[in-house]
Amino acid sequence: MRDQERALASQLDAAAQRTQETAGAIQQRLAVIDAARSNIEALGSQVTSLAAVLGNKQARGALGEVQLRDLIEDRLPAAGFSWQHTLSNGTRCDCLVLLPFPPGPIAVDSKFPLEAWAAMQDGPARDAARRRFVADIRRHVTDIEGKYLIPGETAEGALMFVPSEAIHAALHADFADLVAEAARRHVHIVGPSTLWAVLNTMRGLLRDARLQSEARRIRSEVEKLAEETSRLERRVGALRGHYAAMAQDMREIETSAGRIAARGEAIRALDIPDETPAKAAE
Repeated sequence: MRDQERALASQLDAAAQRTQETAGAIQQRLAVIDAARSNIEALGSQVTSLAAVLGNKQARGALGEVQLRDLIEDRLPAAGFSWQHTLSNGTRCDCLVLLPFPPGPIAVDSKFPLEAWAAMQDGPARDAARRRFVADIRRHVTDIEGKYLIPGETAEGALMFVPSEAIHAALHADFADLVAEAARRHVHIVGPSTLWAVLNTMRGLLRDARLQSEARRIRSEVEKLAEETSRLERRVGALRGHYAAMAQDMREIETSAGRIAARGEAIRALDIPDETPAKAAE
């Protein structure tokens, strides 16, 4: 009987131990689940904030400008661009890349229309949203063409910056005709990666322009130095002539002085009596 009681007590202790271990494991898993729930809530809040940003035209434009600023400041020297540059027609572009002619300064616009794109992704009227998206892009291309392409002031082309690789890729895949139409109107649609590559090319152009400018300055300074050297040679020649004339004058002066001295000696050598003979007879 006692053996059975001891066996039962041992089994109860083991069961209690297993229950405690199970409870501890459940508690740990609940803690992990609670942490995951907190992360999901935070992510949901961030997604909501991002959706609010993308849904607000001004906030979305600011986001595009931030991306554009980061890319341009990373690739170009400070003297190679101007933010919020006002053109001669009174319009202001987000950024003007200050390339020399040709091709000339290139305007970059970051205010890409996204309302119709968002509606086209998960809206019930996708065909209508698609037509609206195409119309929005064409309208934006027209605005860029009319505002930022100024003969003699800017380059013949401008850049429309799309702050999303996915949208940029979808544009070229699903709306290739629209992208080609924009290019024919000298408005080139670029995404972050495409703009990065374009900026590398612009960086090379700016470096070459700077080297050419420095070479022109060096050539100008060399030409000025050659002019000063010629002027110095003329002045040295004139001074040499003055010295030659002065030396000749000195020789002539010395000759005249010698003759005067010789005549003085000859005069002193003459034997001239103090009184004339007639005066002595008297």
